[in-house]
Amino acid sequence: MGTVFDVSGNTAYAPEGAYHIFAGKDASRALALSSLKAEDCRPDWEDLADKEKQVLNDWFTFFSKRYSIVGQVRR
Repeated sequence: MGTVFDVSGNTAYAPEGAYHIFAGKDASRALALSSLKAEDCRPDWEDLADKEKQVLNDWFTFFSKRYSIVGQVRR
């Protein structure tokens, strides 16, 4: 989706954290697929099923409520 959230205050996104795979990149596809695989951490999500797009939207809502938006990724 291209939105950059500031998760720097959450240790889960630190190098040793459970969600470090998402830090510093557009991980839209991985979030939509509920995947922690490095190969899924990429920005393309448009080809996913509606159910997965809803999961991505739910994640966007989750992040929006907890973290500040600090930028947008340009394609």
